[in-house]
Amino acid sequence: MKATEIERKFLVRNDSWRAFAGAPHLLQQAYLCRRDQNPVRVRLIDGCSARLTIKFRTPGLAREEYEYEIPVDEARDLLLHAGGRVIEKTRYRVLHDGKSWDVDVFAGAYEGLTLAEIEMASEDEQPNLPQWLGREVTGRKRYSNRAMAAALRFSPAASNAAG
Repeated sequence: MKATEIERKFLVRNDSWRAFAGAPHLLQQAYLCRRDQNPVRVRLIDGCSARLTIKFRTPGLAREEYEYEIPVDEARDLLLHAGGRVIEKTRYRVLHDGKSWDVDVFAGAYEGLTLAEIEMASEDEQPNLPQWLGREVTGRKRYSNRAMAAALRFSPAASNAAG
């Protein structure tokens, strides 16, 4: 299914978001091609569903996104063929001021890193930002899942400092 994704991303300052968090979902995801412009991602969700996603960058914050449900066994096979490391994270939906935020708590190579994202209806939207957010990292390649999958090293302790 085709969609347009417009999102902002932030470091998370503290754990006060947990009081408003929904059920956790364990995500494993990896990228199947090395092109920076149009990544192809496979994602396994709670070990029981899977999706293949292709994203196309457009000017500004928006990205065209094509996402398809795929068989879990095929997703597991595709994860083995990933270019780079498999990203492991637990995702929580957190409601704040009528908006849904995704808070990702990373594990594995990125343990200690927590990021929050909000999807918006337009680039002009100005959501009310929760107090538990730290510095905005929208557009900073270092914090894209694609770049993290390709990176050799990362220091989440230094990166997660609020600012």
